[in-house]
Amino acid sequence: MADNLTRDEARERAALLNVSSYDVELDLTGPAESTFRSRTKVLFTCRKPGASTFIELAAPNVYGATLNGAALDLEDFDGSRVVLAGLAEANELIIDADCAYSRTGEGLHRFVDPVDNAVYLYSQFETYDAHRMYACFDQPDLKANFTLRVKAPESWTCVSNGVGAREEAHPGHWNFEQTPRISTYITALIAGPYHAVYDVHEGIDLGLFCRSSLADFLDPEELFEVTKQGFDFYHRVFDYRYPFGKYDQLFVPEFNAGAMENAGAVTFLEDYVFRSKVTDARRERRAETILHEMAHMWFGDLVTMRWWDDLWLNESFATYASVLAQVSATRWKGAWTTFATTEKSWAARQDQLPSTHPIVADAVDMEAVKTNFDGITYAKGASVLKQLVAWVGQKEFLAGLRNYFRRFEYDNTSLRDLLDELEVASGRDLNGWAKEWLETTGVNTLRARLETDSSGLYTTFDVVQEAVADHPTLRSHRIAIGLYDRTPDGLERRERVELDISGALTEVPKLVGARQPDLLLLNDDDLTYAKIRLDGRSLATTIESIGEVRESLPRSLLWGAAWDMTRDAEMAARDYLRLVLGGLRAENDISMVQTLLARAALAVDAYGEPAHRSAARQQLTDGALALLEAAAPGSDQQLALLYTFAGADDPAGLDRVQAVFDGSEELPGLVLDTELRWHLLIELAAHGRANADGIAAELRRDPTAAGEKRAASARSAIPTAEAKAAAWAAVVERDELSNHMQVATMRTFWRSEPAQLAVTLPYVSRYFDAVGDVWRTRSMDSAQTLTELLFPTVAISEETLAHVDSYLADQSPQPALRRMLVEGRDTLARALRARACDTERGKRG
Repeated sequence: MADNLTRDEARERAALLNVSSYDVELDLTGPAESTFRSRTKVLFTCRKPGASTFIELAAPNVYGATLNGAALDLEDFDGSRVVLAGLAEANELIIDADCAYSRTGEGLHRFVDPVDNAVYLYSQFETYDAHRMYACFDQPDLKANFTLRVKAPESWTCVSNGVGAREEAHPGHWNFEQTPRISTYITALIAGPYHAVYDVHEGIDLGLFCRSSLADFLDPEELFEVTKQGFDFYHRVFDYRYPFGKYDQLFVPEFNAGAMENAGAVTFLEDYVFRSKVTDARRERRAETILHEMAHMWFGDLVTMRWWDDLWLNESFATYASVLAQVSATRWKGAWTTFATTEKSWAARQDQLPSTHPIVADAVDMEAVKTNFDGITYAKGASVLKQLVAWVGQKEFLAGLRNYFRRFEYDNTSLRDLLDELEVASGRDLNGWAKEWLETTGVNTLRARLETDSSGLYTTFDVVQEAVADHPTLRSHRIAIGLYDRTPDGLERRERVELDISGALTEVPKLVGARQPDLLLLNDDDLTYAKIRLDGRSLATTIESIGEVRESLPRSLLWGAAWDMTRDAEMAARDYLRLVLGGLRAENDISMVQTLLARAALAVDAYGEPAHRSAARQQLTDGALALLEAAAPGSDQQLALLYTFAGADDPAGLDRVQAVFDGSEELPGLVLDTELRWHLLIELAAHGRANADGIAAELRRDPTAAGEKRAASARSAIPTAEAKAAAWAAVVERDELSNHMQVATMRTFWRSEPAQLAVTLPYVSRYFDAVGDVWRTRSMDSAQTLTELLFPTVAISEETLAHVDSYLADQSPQPALRRMLVEGRDTLARALRARACDTERGKRG
């Protein structure tokens, strides 16, 4: 936790040094299972000879270090920094050390496959972990050329940024070509007996890799297809050929994120190798991730932010570009609908937390940076970029990017550099836009204020813009307003008006005199980033007839508006549930179906009146069962609905779930595959219908790494004091599990069923007793994950709020921990407000 770098230190070091090259040698053949040998030679120059600086290295043992031939005194080595004093104009630094393998997904992670005991390694260096594998100046604006040599077991395949080759005389020795100038955080090493499939596209060598025990599940045809479509699209719109030679994509075990954009060696969460049937929504998400990481090859790897204040530029751009690529070049033509449903919803949710921050974050140090991998950095930034493209024009936006890539190739930039190129290409001054959208916080709400005459014509039509008191900025928006009427063919748009709005109120004279529609949709076509509210007539039409809106994007916007109203306690949870169950039958977008089912479950458990929970949960699962029985055999809808029905907690529903699991009831077209069996078993365990022996039996059927994780989740879900105590001890009291086994255990510890709450409520106070020690003894990634997943979100009460308030007042937690606790508190307070709304609605009948 003490291994930190401040922005001021990075600026001072970047002003002092220019790094030429790294030559790194790694020996992975030693007998130790916890460490490996790492030798680094760095060539760099100093602009002020005689000055001092430091280089990062996380190492349990340093054998020696020389600077310009003279041995360095390592007496004061603190475990993360080596002091470099009396620098010359040109310098050669050599450091020889033992570095430690990781089990937390940070640095060089080591995994043993339970299927065949094979060892697999992969690196994960973003944001500040390259110095866990080799000594380096670990900041993005000290780029260098990298050469890597690796000694590994002969049976292993090794992959890095450059093209690798085995030495003929020594098959376990790998030499990798020198890279172009890149940042430390996108260097990489992946090593082990990986299964590989190769292809070539337009002169680019392509590779796909996964563990050997997953080889049968790898689907190279679809993966290569998306990859090739992405290259064709980006080459066309960026007009800059892919700059890093070959392109490998590696699916690695126990990965903490979805993927990482290492130059030429992209790593992915291996859950994207599908062992069982998944819906097309999951394949769409995988394609988006592939295209997101590929976009980083230009925006992030070729041209890199100077410091992490502009992290959003990397991530928001890649998110925007990946969706544009999906719509333009792949079969997922409705990807902007998914973007509106998922990314924009994530952005608005994050933007309403007390911890919200400007898109351009104030990243004072690496601890602050790690807390900003959030919905603002990814999703709000991408939403705002989408709006910017609509404003300056897509042609002009892409022209600016092409100039940006050529001008700053292999260099570091700031936001201002990008804005300069976009201003030249578009002829627009973007200073005001940047200040209004990138330097402020909060999401605006848009409502229509309207009046009609006796014949149903608008006599007044205004758009009202609101902001909350803590974030009062009112912004300029480009929006479309859609007027939809009932027709024999469904709800169809009769008229569309596009305009700019600003300030608290904008008159829309063009709609005065227009006939009031059955449905009025603000921000039609999703041009801006804002929450929208439905007027009374439009809300009634939505509840009764949302399935009659034929296009997926306006339907998504209506679903989103209703969900925002539910979260903001303007719509009762029971009314939202009614809307979902009434509209699902006509919803054909599987991503939307899955989202709606998940939101309905959350509405029942968190936002609904507790006394009504059992009835509401049965209403949801009965509705899902009716739709399940009507779904096409073998369809995505059938699978998604079964996952929801498995959450039944009434005896009859649980009997049906048990019957499907044990095979006594078969659903036409449904394959009871490995992942589905585990899902059903976890739900049965959570309701006391499966015990440790049953879980062990299922693990014998699936003795894989994924099976071990699912078994851990099932054991943690059992609603007994003994099961919860064992899960708590494994994660909190001991630190022996890998990152993914910890997550699997924590993910099912808290459940919302009354029987679950009865055995977990004592852990509310135990959480606050333990969380401080977690942050003192674990890595930051581990501490963040535990803090988030074990926060008692389901213990929705004033008493839990009091626990949070007491801890914040008495313990003065560090900023990152304080932020996470404040976010958790806000989630509880929001649920309490929504429950009060639903309770009041229940009184009215």
